[in-house]
Amino acid sequence: MQVRIRRADLKDLSYLVTFTAEEAREAEGSIKIPDTLEKGIRKALEDDSVALYWVLVDDQNSPVGSVSAIKEWSDWNAGYYWWIQSMYLSPIQRGKGRMALLLDAVKYEMQQQQGLELRLYVHEDNRAAIRAYEKSEFVHSKYKIMTLSK
Repeated sequence: MQVRIRRADLKDLSYLVTFTAEEAREAEGSIKIPDTLEKGIRKALEDDSVALYWVLVDDQNSPVGSVSAIKEWSDWNAGYYWWIQSMYLSPIQRGKGRMALLLDAVKYEMQQQQGLELRLYVHEDNRAAIRAYEKSEFVHSKYKIMTLSK
């Protein structure tokens, strides 16, 4: 099966909602509300200053995976850090180097826009994802993510 990467558009919305819901379930065991996912993803597809999405498509141009990235301004370094926001591959696509294709699309765009670094966060219990990211040359950061709820 031939696959390729392209920027996502509104025609991909239902796939992206499904992929994002499945990613949340697999990564954290959490259930996301499809209407909320649709609202959030639609906003990004309509305004790429919110987030950028790419899809991995098969021979029939049907999405079989996706990645999204957001940018964070650094006043210390006068540039943007890029963050992988979400990534999902259909189970049949896993273990075939497809994640590298998705990451390459983000890295290419980041380099074109002179981004500083590509970052991501991953749930500490998601061992499969951690191994996959390590294979893609991501390293553990010295920073620890902390949160403050409403």
